Amino acid sequence: MSAQNGRFIRKGLPPEALELAGFFGAESFRLWQALTGRIEAAYPGVFTPDWSYGGQKHGWGWRYRKSKSFCTLIPERGGLTVLIVFGGVEREKMAGLLHGLNARFRKAYEDAHTYHDGKWVLHDVRSADDLGDVMVALTAKRRPKPAPAN
Repeated sequence: MSAQNGRFIRKGLPPEALELAGFFGAESFRLWQALTGRIEAAYPGVFTPDWSYGGQKHGWGWRYRKSKSFCTLIPERGGLTVLIVFGGVEREKMAGLLHGLNARFRKAYEDAHTYHDGKWVLHDVRSADDLGDVMVALTAKRRPKPAPAN
């Protein structure tokens, strides 16, 4: 296993599916699968996710991007963290969305540092409610594709 200090950090060796399942634990792995499924359903064909190495401190993340970053899912021992970077226009959109999100997400957003390239929000996903908050927040970055009419 390439995991150390709670994250996958060995350069050149992104985690494999079997490693993830054992690393996360059952509940966090279900949340990982649910979140990746929701992103792929809301944005079909938009992203080609891939593993991105963030160095020894941050380790590997499952990155969704097109021309710019959409979000990165960071596997952690027993948990899942999502990184979303909100630019200026996206922060304006978030101002209208924050009131509908749970207190933990709002705190993560408000406490996040704003760098030259945006506000870097790290949110621990612990429940289905957290998944919903992440999906709402992602609409500030990109509107989901409408579901096909039957």
